[in-house]
Amino acid sequence: MSHNQPIQVANYSISPSHRPFIIAEMSGNHNQSLERALEIVDAVADAGAHALKLQTYTPDTITFNGQSEEFYIRDAKSLWADKNLYKLYQEAYTPWEWHKPIFDHAKKRGMIAFSSPFDTTAVDFLESLDVPLYKIASFENTDHILLKRIAQTGKPVIMSTGVSTVADLDESVKVLRANGCKDLVLLKCTSTYPATPETTNLLTIPHMRQLFDVPVGLSDHTMGIGAAVAAVALGAVVIEKHVTLRRADGGVDSAFSLEPDELKNLVIETERAFLAMGQVSYTMTPKECKSLQFKRSLYVVKDVKAGEPFTAENVRSIRPANGLHTRYYDDILGQVASQDIAAGTALNWGLIEKSESDRRSGVKE
Repeated sequence: MSHNQPIQVANYSISPSHRPFIIAEMSGNHNQSLERALEIVDAVADAGAHALKLQTYTPDTITFNGQSEEFYIRDAKSLWADKNLYKLYQEAYTPWEWHKPIFDHAKKRGMIAFSSPFDTTAVDFLESLDVPLYKIASFENTDHILLKRIAQTGKPVIMSTGVSTVADLDESVKVLRANGCKDLVLLKCTSTYPATPETTNLLTIPHMRQLFDVPVGLSDHTMGIGAAVAAVALGAVVIEKHVTLRRADGGVDSAFSLEPDELKNLVIETERAFLAMGQVSYTMTPKECKSLQFKRSLYVVKDVKAGEPFTAENVRSIRPANGLHTRYYDDILGQVASQDIAAGTALNWGLIEKSESDRRSGVKE
């Protein structure tokens, strides 16, 4: 597979030739309410998202209930500073029995529903729900045990590339390929929450596409939609954003999540960016051709008598384009009128008296 070949997922095609595939990541923003989770599904469907993504793990499948320092987040700048990992994941995880009703509702609303599994038991569970593709999260992209199991399903894979070196990514891509993954999309990702524009480095997108010869997108943790729109202009085929109903409601990821109106704008503006890319073209559009008449040309702007010279005062470059091209302006200055000319007349060669040399050479009007 090359980066130009479309990846078919249900009724959607992911490729540089298709509009960007917009993934709404619910994460733990359901705040442990299935009712709220279903509200999020409706909100992102109304906003125009193409896919809804969950995260599939339990506290026990993602970490260990340890109380030593290594099981705490001790970064004062983190949204989750001083949180115990096990308790954080208890708060954030999506109960597995919720997956089917959420997926069913998303499909009913016309979206693709899938998830990021965090261990092999989660893959087995998602296989029982017949998900159409898999997402590999940045912090799991070097877990070869997980990569092999996901690849063995034979389904398309989208993998985030945060907290990884180029060597890490090269090895992970090889593991996926060796175990049966044919359709792969990589997502440029800066795994800080929130990320800043200065650390997003979108110019990596075309480089990553060339390096691995796969379609590339953006998993975006910045605030707003500017980075995502710019990513599409650089060739991103997938945009993933965390979503919530209202940031004010709180939640583990709410601080860097889009609200429904913002998601709607993301869908609109990334599509506009895609359409505006077009192709290399120096050809005028049909509408532009109709506007040619409004370009500039040379007009007589003061009454001129026969035999009177043309000057900067009586000839000017103005709209419309019915007169001589402005390239002749310097040649015409100092020549004389062949007849009386009223102000507002488009200048043409017939209004200019031929010089003696022109007559001898037979220059035509």
